[in-house]
Amino acid sequence: MSAITRQSDLLFAVTDWEPSVTQLMDEAHLVAWSEASRRRNQFAAALGQFLGSMRDTEVCPLMGEHIHDVESFCAQLERLIPGPALERKIDGSRGVTSLLRHRHTLRGRPASKFRYYIWNDADILLKRNHRLFGRLVDAMAGVAAESEYASDDLLLIHRAVLIGGPALDMYAEDPGGQCRAWFAEPSAEPFWQIVTGIDAPSFMRYQIDLLARE
Repeated sequence: MSAITRQSDLLFAVTDWEPSVTQLMDEAHLVAWSEASRRRNQFAAALGQFLGSMRDTEVCPLMGEHIHDVESFCAQLERLIPGPALERKIDGSRGVTSLLRHRHTLRGRPASKFRYYIWNDADILLKRNHRLFGRLVDAMAGVAAESEYASDDLLLIHRAVLIGGPALDMYAEDPGGQCRAWFAEPSAEPFWQIVTGIDAPSFMRYQIDLLARE
Protein backbone atom coordinates (compact mmCIF):
# COMPACT_ATOMS: atom_id res chain seq x y z
CA MET A 1 0.00 0.00 0.00
CA SER A 2 1.33 3.43 -0.87
CA ALA A 3 2.47 5.57 2.04
CA ILE A 4 0.92 8.56 0.32
CA THR A 5 -2.84 8.91 0.75
CA ARG A 6 -4.60 9.61 -2.50
CA GLN A 7 -6.79 12.74 -2.60
CA SER A 8 -9.77 10.58 -3.63
CA ASP A 9 -9.40 8.60 -0.39
CA LEU A 10 -9.80 11.68 1.82
CA LEU A 11 -13.16 12.16 3.51
CA PHE A 12 -12.67 15.91 3.94
CA ALA A 13 -11.57 18.34 1.25
CA VAL A 14 -11.04 21.08 3.82
CA THR A 15 -7.69 20.71 5.58
CA ASP A 16 -6.64 21.97 9.02
CA TRP A 17 -10.26 22.50 10.04
CA GLU A 18 -9.83 21.50 13.67
CA PRO A 19 -8.74 24.93 15.03
CA SER A 20 -11.74 26.70 13.50
CA VAL A 21 -14.17 24.10 14.85
CA THR A 22 -12.56 24.36 18.28
CA GLN A 23 -12.97 28.13 18.15
CA LEU A 24 -16.73 27.65 17.68
CA MET A 25 -16.77 26.19 21.18
CA ASP A 26 -15.37 29.27 22.87
CA GLU A 27 -18.88 30.20 24.00
CA ALA A 28 -21.03 27.17 23.14
CA HIS A 29 -21.31 23.40 23.00
CA LEU A 30 -21.41 21.74 19.59
CA VAL A 31 -23.87 19.49 17.79
CA ALA A 32 -22.13 18.07 14.72
CA TRP A 33 -24.03 15.94 12.26
CA SER A 34 -23.73 14.05 8.99
CA GLU A 35 -25.64 11.30 7.25
CA ALA A 36 -22.33 9.49 6.59
CA SER A 37 -21.06 7.42 9.51
CA ARG A 38 -17.49 7.41 8.14
CA ARG A 39 -17.42 11.20 8.18
CA ARG A 40 -18.82 11.30 11.70
CA ASN A 41 -16.19 8.84 12.91
CA GLN A 42 -13.37 10.72 11.19
CA PHE A 43 -14.60 14.02 12.59
CA ALA A 44 -14.71 12.61 16.13
CA ALA A 45 -11.25 11.03 15.83
CA ALA A 46 -9.53 14.06 14.30
CA LEU A 47 -11.14 16.58 16.65
CA GLY A 48 -10.36 14.42 19.66
CA GLN A 49 -6.72 14.11 18.63
CA PHE A 50 -6.42 17.85 18.08
CA LEU A 51 -8.01 18.74 21.41
CA GLY A 52 -5.82 16.19 23.16
CA SER A 53 -2.73 18.00 21.86
CA MET A 54 -3.73 21.23 23.60
CA ARG A 55 -2.20 22.16 26.94
CA ASP A 56 -4.20 21.83 30.17
CA THR A 57 -6.94 19.93 28.34
CA GLU A 58 -8.85 16.73 29.11
CA VAL A 59 -10.67 14.84 26.35
CA CYS A 60 -13.42 12.41 27.32
CA PRO A 61 -14.56 10.26 24.37
CA LEU A 62 -18.00 8.70 24.83
CA MET A 63 -18.81 5.80 22.50
CA GLY A 64 -22.49 6.15 21.74
CA GLU A 65 -22.82 2.69 20.24
CA HIS A 66 -22.36 1.31 23.76
CA ILE A 67 -24.61 3.81 25.57
CA HIS A 68 -28.18 2.57 25.93
CA ASP A 69 -29.16 3.57 29.47
CA VAL A 70 -27.89 5.23 32.65
CA GLU A 71 -25.83 2.17 33.56
CA SER A 72 -23.88 2.11 30.29
CA PHE A 73 -23.36 5.88 30.30
CA CYS A 74 -22.01 5.78 33.86
CA ALA A 75 -19.78 2.80 33.02
CA GLN A 76 -18.01 4.93 30.42
CA LEU A 77 -17.95 8.14 32.44
CA GLU A 78 -16.28 6.60 35.48
CA ARG A 79 -13.47 5.33 33.24
CA LEU A 80 -12.83 8.85 31.96
CA ILE A 81 -13.01 11.01 35.10
CA PRO A 82 -11.21 9.81 38.23
CA GLY A 83 -13.32 10.50 41.29
CA PRO A 84 -15.67 9.14 43.93
CA ALA A 85 -17.79 6.05 43.33
CA LEU A 86 -20.50 6.78 40.77
CA GLU A 87 -24.05 5.64 41.45
CA ARG A 88 -26.27 4.87 38.48
CA LYS A 89 -28.29 8.07 38.63
CA ILE A 90 -28.05 11.61 37.29
CA ASP A 91 -28.58 13.78 40.36
CA GLY A 92 -27.36 13.57 43.92
CA SER A 93 -24.00 13.60 45.68
CA ARG A 94 -22.81 10.46 43.85
CA GLY A 95 -24.62 10.90 40.55
CA VAL A 96 -23.51 11.94 37.08
CA THR A 97 -23.58 15.67 37.84
CA SER A 98 -21.35 15.17 40.87
CA LEU A 99 -18.68 13.31 38.89
CA LEU A 100 -18.84 15.85 36.05
CA ARG A 101 -17.97 18.51 38.60
CA HIS A 102 -14.97 16.55 39.85
CA ARG A 103 -11.47 17.59 38.86
CA HIS A 104 -8.59 15.19 39.46
CA THR A 105 -5.21 16.81 40.04
CA LEU A 106 -1.72 15.34 40.16
CA ARG A 107 0.88 16.61 42.58
CA GLY A 108 3.29 19.02 40.93
CA ARG A 109 1.12 19.48 37.84
CA PRO A 110 -1.29 22.31 37.03
CA ALA A 111 -5.00 21.58 37.09
CA SER A 112 -6.76 21.17 33.75
CA LYS A 113 -8.45 24.25 32.35
CA PHE A 114 -10.57 22.61 29.64
CA ARG A 115 -12.56 19.40 29.42
CA TYR A 116 -14.23 18.23 26.21
CA TYR A 117 -16.80 15.43 26.08
CA ILE A 118 -16.87 13.97 22.55
CA TRP A 119 -20.01 11.85 22.35
CA ASN A 120 -19.98 10.09 18.99
CA ASP A 121 -23.18 8.32 17.83
CA ALA A 122 -25.08 10.33 20.42
CA ASP A 123 -28.27 9.88 18.40
CA ILE A 124 -28.38 6.18 19.32
CA LEU A 125 -29.49 7.03 22.86
CA LEU A 126 -31.64 9.87 21.54
CA LYS A 127 -33.66 7.40 19.47
CA ARG A 128 -33.75 4.79 22.23
CA ASN A 129 -34.64 7.02 25.18
CA HIS A 130 -35.41 10.62 24.26
CA ARG A 131 -35.98 11.71 27.86
CA LEU A 132 -32.80 10.18 29.28
CA PHE A 133 -30.74 11.69 26.47
CA GLY A 134 -32.14 15.10 27.31
CA ARG A 135 -31.37 14.66 31.01
CA LEU A 136 -27.74 13.75 30.30
CA VAL A 137 -27.28 16.67 27.90
CA ASP A 138 -28.88 18.90 30.52
CA ALA A 139 -26.41 17.66 33.14
CA MET A 140 -23.37 18.31 30.95
CA ALA A 141 -24.52 21.76 29.88
CA GLY A 142 -25.64 22.61 33.41
CA VAL A 143 -22.35 21.69 35.05
CA ALA A 144 -20.56 23.67 32.34
CA ALA A 145 -22.64 26.79 33.04
CA GLU A 146 -22.27 26.32 36.79
CA SER A 147 -18.48 26.12 36.48
CA GLU A 148 -18.31 29.32 34.42
CA TYR A 149 -20.93 31.46 36.11
CA ALA A 150 -21.76 30.17 39.58
CA SER A 151 -18.71 28.50 41.11
CA ASP A 152 -15.91 29.90 43.26
CA ASP A 153 -13.64 26.97 42.38
CA LEU A 154 -10.76 27.25 39.92
CA LEU A 155 -12.40 27.61 36.52
CA LEU A 156 -12.76 24.48 34.40
CA ILE A 157 -14.34 25.04 30.98
CA HIS A 158 -16.59 22.12 30.00
CA ARG A 159 -17.73 21.63 26.41
CA ALA A 160 -19.89 18.84 25.00
CA VAL A 161 -19.50 17.74 21.39
CA LEU A 162 -22.52 15.70 20.33
CA ILE A 163 -22.03 13.86 17.05
CA GLY A 164 -24.70 11.97 15.14
CA GLY A 165 -27.04 11.86 12.17
CA PRO A 166 -29.89 14.13 11.01
CA ALA A 167 -32.09 13.16 13.97
CA LEU A 168 -29.57 14.76 16.31
CA ASP A 169 -29.62 17.98 14.29
CA MET A 170 -33.42 18.00 14.45
CA TYR A 171 -33.24 17.59 18.23
CA ALA A 172 -30.81 20.50 18.46
CA GLU A 173 -33.35 22.64 16.59
CA ASP A 174 -36.24 21.69 18.91
CA PRO A 175 -37.09 24.63 21.23
CA GLY A 176 -38.15 22.13 23.91
CA GLY A 177 -35.04 19.95 23.69
CA GLN A 178 -32.16 20.26 26.11
CA CYS A 179 -29.90 21.86 23.51
CA ARG A 180 -32.14 24.93 23.67
CA ALA A 181 -33.92 24.71 27.02
CA TRP A 182 -33.07 23.55 30.52
CA PHE A 183 -34.87 20.45 31.74
CA ALA A 184 -37.62 21.06 34.28
CA GLU A 185 -40.23 18.88 35.92
CA PRO A 186 -43.86 19.95 35.32
CA SER A 187 -44.79 23.11 37.26
CA ALA A 188 -41.19 23.56 38.42
CA GLU A 189 -38.50 26.05 37.51
CA PRO A 190 -35.44 24.70 35.68
CA PHE A 191 -32.77 23.80 38.24
CA TRP A 192 -29.84 25.02 36.16
CA GLN A 193 -31.50 28.34 35.41
CA ILE A 194 -31.89 28.94 39.14
CA VAL A 195 -28.30 27.91 39.90
CA THR A 196 -26.58 29.76 37.07
CA GLY A 197 -28.90 32.61 36.14
CA ILE A 198 -28.55 31.53 32.50
CA ASP A 199 -31.86 31.36 30.63
CA ALA A 200 -30.91 28.44 28.37
CA PRO A 201 -27.96 26.26 27.39
CA SER A 202 -25.93 27.30 24.36
CA PHE A 203 -25.36 24.81 21.53
CA MET A 204 -24.14 25.48 18.00
CA ARG A 205 -25.20 23.23 15.12
CA TYR A 206 -22.54 22.19 12.64
CA GLN A 207 -22.85 20.17 9.42
CA ILE A 208 -19.80 17.91 9.07
CA ASP A 209 -20.48 17.41 5.36
CA LEU A 210 -19.37 21.01 4.71
CA LEU A 211 -15.81 19.83 5.29
CA ALA A 212 -16.11 17.52 2.28
CA ARG A 213 -16.72 20.40 -0.10
CA GLU A 214 -13.95 22.39 -1.67
